[in-house]
Amino acid sequence: MEDRGALAPFGDSAAFAREVVALLKDDTRRHTMRKNAYRLGREMVWSNVGRLYLRSFEQARLEGGAHSRKSLAAKTLDLRPRELPRLKLDHLARITDSTGVFQHAILTVPNFSEGYCTDDNARAFILAMLLGELGAEPERAESLAVTCAAFLHHAFDPATKRFHNHMSFDRRWLDRQGSEDSQGRALWALGAGVGRSKRRGLQILAGQLFAPALPTLLQFTSPRAWAFGLIGIHEYLRRLGGDSAVTQMRETLVTRLTGLFDRNASEEWCWFEEQLTYDNAKLAHALIVSGRDTGQQGVLDRRLRALWWLCEAQVSEKGHFQPIGSNGFYRRGGERARFDQQPVEAHAMIAACLDAYRVTSDIWWHEQAQRAFDWFIGWNDLGQELYSPESGGCSDGLDVDRVNGNQGAESTLAFLLSLVEMRLAQNMIASFAEAAEV
Repeated sequence: MEDRGALAPFGDSAAFAREVVALLKDDTRRHTMRKNAYRLGREMVWSNVGRLYLRSFEQARLEGGAHSRKSLAAKTLDLRPRELPRLKLDHLARITDSTGVFQHAILTVPNFSEGYCTDDNARAFILAMLLGELGAEPERAESLAVTCAAFLHHAFDPATKRFHNHMSFDRRWLDRQGSEDSQGRALWALGAGVGRSKRRGLQILAGQLFAPALPTLLQFTSPRAWAFGLIGIHEYLRRLGGDSAVTQMRETLVTRLTGLFDRNASEEWCWFEEQLTYDNAKLAHALIVSGRDTGQQGVLDRRLRALWWLCEAQVSEKGHFQPIGSNGFYRRGGERARFDQQPVEAHAMIAACLDAYRVTSDIWWHEQAQRAFDWFIGWNDLGQELYSPESGGCSDGLDVDRVNGNQGAESTLAFLLSLVEMRLAQNMIASFAEAAEV
């Protein structure tokens, strides 16, 4: 019984009595047995059982359906992804102190004068959660998770239910409250803490911040804040799928983003807004994971079409990934800006395409993720690497004639998140290929 109970022969009342008396006399054994039985029982609560069923159904769907396990393995062999760079956290450690992650760097040196921000500490917390799933750099991942969790806790204002965003080097908040997008990113990070962390303390802390901060999304007008919040909800519900208030919030935000798409999209411009700006793929990504979770095939299909359109809009004539430049963006019917290309755009595309691949089992989506990842390592307009294998950092952008040499937090985290997500996807593909060979 593994110390969860005692056995007596059926119908043997004397043996039954002996076991009961023995337990009554042995407080240590009785309490150990009670605790072990409770732990086993918690694994059988409906929310956990339901999650295990969903995981089983998802694996069966990926291994069957349109792609049999053997055909998926064959396509995997055809893909032959390039060997991914070695994971190196040295530069991230360099730009992190006991308070949090610094926003900017002067080349590879942290820029104290620019201080910290919630945006980047939220990104770093998400990275720590993914490193935990990958089983990589456990000590550094643990330290990073604790530091960033403390920063997010300190950034939250219980009175306004909003997060501060910008903090000076001497630990003074420089704003009354942060931007709508920083609130969304914080919620995304906290949702990941609830849904992915293996540490009970981090799960609880993240949940205690997530609950009061979530309703503020209803006051916002930023579609990206809605999208970040939806991805945070998706992460949160991985573990706490029975939370009806969070589920209702998801329905509201899905309706808002879907309505935005329906009002603006056409065959020629299949997008949510009249302009492609920053973190573009996150809008489609949020509805892809939400459509999958809720079983709304219509929501899922249209957002896959939007992501496909964005993929096509960001491929150069030579076939490499070419993100919309932040020096002017791309307005409907106008000229697209080619530079300053930002690492955050590559990561947004990678994350969205990898989830599209998980939803559809269509290897084309993995190829698009690989194309976007290759942008970091030289497959871009200038043919230059943005990722530095020497420092472990990533340059801040691709200008018209050079790579921006500063290796700030947003760019470095964009690369590290991309690398870890690509590795997790490769591990998933490899596990299916191994299963197909059995």
